[in-house]
Amino acid sequence: MSNLYGEQHRAFQEAFDTKKMADRVSDMIVVPEIADEHRGFIESRDFFFLTTIDHRGYPTCSHKGGSPGFVKVVDSRTLAFPSFDGNGMYLSMGNINANPKIGMLFIDFETPHRVRVHGDAIVSRDDPLLKEFHGAELVVRVTIAEIFINCPRYIHRYQRVASSHYVPQPECTTPLPQWKRIDAIQDALPERDKAIADKLGGVITPEEYGALVMKGEA
Repeated sequence: MSNLYGEQHRAFQEAFDTKKMADRVSDMIVVPEIADEHRGFIESRDFFFLTTIDHRGYPTCSHKGGSPGFVKVVDSRTLAFPSFDGNGMYLSMGNINANPKIGMLFIDFETPHRVRVHGDAIVSRDDPLLKEFHGAELVVRVTIAEIFINCPRYIHRYQRVASSHYVPQPECTTPLPQWKRIDAIQDALPERDKAIADKLGGVITPEEYGALVMKGEA
């Protein structure tokens, strides 16, 4: 039987008379290895949600996106995914270095369908897989603790319209990020990014950047 439940979960299960059902569901769906049904779904996704824990104990939930298949099933107990250039905060990556416990949620909004993963992660700048992830700064490897398919009952059905043009592609140059044009951050940018504003037409205010976001042009 999985050790998925603690006393805090059992208290609610007892209160709502779901303990027996919860045990049965756990026995049916929670497994320690990636099965074929999980593999195909995970490797078809172009995004997932990642949860990590920070130094204060707060969970950090982050959206991670890429081309379909950007999360690789290395073997039956291991996943790997790239970390691309972001806003320089490195919240998820820093959290993993301090606390390897993570959660991953893969969702298909069109079907709908979802898979949840709990595991222990490590971050590397020289993982041999780095060369397979075009544009990646880091690679995260996740050792699976448990994986399970979750009921899709409350997942609203949405349709994918277009891929983000910021996802690195080997056959073309990745567009420069608009937010690095904001006037208030120009003196804080690393040297490699200081010419971005000029290349994109000049600096802009936070309000102008917000307007680009609202129009879907950021």
